[in-house]
Amino acid sequence: MQTSFLKITAATAALCFSTLAMAQQTYSVSGTVKDKKNGELLIGVSVKVSEDPSINVVANEYGFYSLSLPEGNYTLIISYPGYQDFEQKINVDQNIKLDLPLLPSESVEKAIDEVVITGIKKDKNLTSAQMGAETLSIKNIEKLPVLFGEKDVMKTIQLLPGIKSNGEGSSGFSVRGGATDQNLILLDEAPVYNASHLLGFFSTFNSDALKDASIIKGNSPAQYGGRLSSVLDVKMKDGNNKDYNVNGGIGLISSRLSVEGPIQKEKSSFIVSGRRTYADLFLKTNKDYKDNKLYFYDLNLKANYQINENNRIYLSGYFGRDVLGLGDTFNTDWGNTTATLRWNSIISSKLFSNTSFIYSNYDYKISLKNDDTVFDLNSKIRDWNLKQDFTWFAGNKHSVRFGLQSIYHTLTPSSASGTTVSSFARNPRYSWENAVYINDDYKATEKLTINYGARLSMFSVLGGDTFNTYENGVLTDNKFLEKGKFGKTYVNIEPRISANYRINEVSSVKGGYSRNTQNLHLLSNSNSGNPTDQWIGSSYTVKPEIADQISLGYSRNFNNNNYELNAEVYYKDMKNQIDFKNGAQIGFDTGADVESELLFGKGRAYGLELIAKKKSGRLTGWISYTLSKTERKINGINNNEWYNARMDKTHDLSIVATYQLNPKWSFSGLFVYSTGNAVTFPTGKYELNGQTIFQYSNRNADRMPAYHRMDLSATYEPSTNKRFRGSWTFGIYNLYGRENAYTINFENNPDRPGTTRAMQTSLFRWVPNITYNFKF
Repeated sequence: MQTSFLKITAATAALCFSTLAMAQQTYSVSGTVKDKKNGELLIGVSVKVSEDPSINVVANEYGFYSLSLPEGNYTLIISYPGYQDFEQKINVDQNIKLDLPLLPSESVEKAIDEVVITGIKKDKNLTSAQMGAETLSIKNIEKLPVLFGEKDVMKTIQLLPGIKSNGEGSSGFSVRGGATDQNLILLDEAPVYNASHLLGFFSTFNSDALKDASIIKGNSPAQYGGRLSSVLDVKMKDGNNKDYNVNGGIGLISSRLSVEGPIQKEKSSFIVSGRRTYADLFLKTNKDYKDNKLYFYDLNLKANYQINENNRIYLSGYFGRDVLGLGDTFNTDWGNTTATLRWNSIISSKLFSNTSFIYSNYDYKISLKNDDTVFDLNSKIRDWNLKQDFTWFAGNKHSVRFGLQSIYHTLTPSSASGTTVSSFARNPRYSWENAVYINDDYKATEKLTINYGARLSMFSVLGGDTFNTYENGVLTDNKFLEKGKFGKTYVNIEPRISANYRINEVSSVKGGYSRNTQNLHLLSNSNSGNPTDQWIGSSYTVKPEIADQISLGYSRNFNNNNYELNAEVYYKDMKNQIDFKNGAQIGFDTGADVESELLFGKGRAYGLELIAKKKSGRLTGWISYTLSKTERKINGINNNEWYNARMDKTHDLSIVATYQLNPKWSFSGLFVYSTGNAVTFPTGKYELNGQTIFQYSNRNADRMPAYHRMDLSATYEPSTNKRFRGSWTFGIYNLYGRENAYTINFENNPDRPGTTRAMQTSLFRWVPNITYNFKF
């Protein structure tokens, strides 16, 4: 009897367990999110479940999403900036593959007094654990006034807090006290080592070819590495797979043209986008300058092919070159080449794979001719890169990224040849950089989100050259490594964590810590950067730079999320920082080992960043302000005391506004103000053999004058048919003609012998522009 009772009880328990298991059975709903009009995959789309607001997943950068749901009926709510909200009803009784189409907001009629991006996730700043991050809308960039009328991602990010311009018209920037080289700039995953044209007045990025751009200031997830300060991740358009489109623009000194369309409709597509300046054509009208050269060009190419519903391949490339020449006397050209072959694979409803093979090359060449004297200088940095990245949607609470990266670097230092006595040659230097990483975006509770991970980085010096070791600039050892042999290897663990706690419906607090290391270093003695600045790798003398950053933030939204206020404070501690010793000989006409001119020490940067945004209505825009300090302490410089870093600016203010007057006219304006860069001015002088020698004391103890200017632009979009759209943009750079200092040089005053005068050079007072843009 007892045995029968136990059997019945066991059977009943098994049945109950089986029933409970069936009741709790979950299924996967996964797929990709696309633009309904052109088939472009969309990045970072929010997918919510109406019946359970706690379920909210975000599509990865390849448009893939996955969520887990028990059996039942649900309504998915899909939202994305610039697109209409979309609802999809589903019945979940098995794993479902569901691709989601979104329609751009511009595809529907809207009243002019209701200029609202309906699909925008307006409270993202309150829910995301990612700190110091901004995603830029390419459509919004088009409206902002910029130098020469060129819409420019690099110029736009300099209007955000914590990101500071390196000079008048320059596309170079520093982030939270970091140097220019401490920013990782990616174009379709390929590193870009010089992201500027015409000495910084244009960037390498043609906005017509771009889909998305985001910047992260120091607290980047573990899949990014190799730089201390920031990541600027730029992605090209995939190309319209439904219809052919042509768009472009004609400006005063440059023009651009893009063509995109399907190769096989809804299965494969392409985009080709080119740009060129033509200032050199105006030079040819003057016989004194007809042999001079001054132009740049760039070309973006991309194609993709869908092998089947789970596999797609992409091939993208960038080619850009600057050419500057004065007849046969002086010629220089520099440029970037990148290529990315990428394979996206949906391994399962929860696991997504991206495999990338990447090539990147940057080089410059200089030629000088004078009678029988010939001098040529060249340098190069070339990378071969393999990346394997997995996204695992472990559940509605976990989105896990893990993978590896391997880069083979070839750095050719500045080498010269010709008939001059200054000729010298240098061997290329080889290195191998590897990393493995894991990162989890964890929704711990309805209010708390945590992003945490770690990166293990390894950098190996490879043979093929003689390596010197210096202590405070003094040679202490040298070693020759045969090609293929391993030399010094540096290993670093880089933990990262950030968290967001939502206090209530309108406010949240954030905090984060991250460690980053950097093994490639740019040697430059200017703020704005020059094409001839030299890249070097970590070696026996040069150690990896390391930065530890902590940050705290507060966000609050107002008026139904139409207004937004974000504040962050940060402190960054930096090790193995590099600077030139006093009196360093760094001219390119010397064959001396540049490492002998370097000194090493520590740095610190801290500050407050504020940004207030108005995101809807006729008038939109933002105000950003940064209060910061950046210092270095290096033995052998400034009496071994702390001194201002070159990029130190106490105050930095940007005001940006766009006003939609009516369906045809819109106006934009911006005002910027910043403290002048830290510089070293002479404190005395003496005569030697008839020449004046200036004396200098404390490093970077002086300031350039404060920088400020105002720019305005107006865009006119006449009524057009559905197939053809055209617009005119009129603008003026530096509206009130401020003569901002580009350089200040000191010389003997011929009017007052024995005294010194400062000579300021200013580049631009008023620069008007007019551009015609078209699309069909």
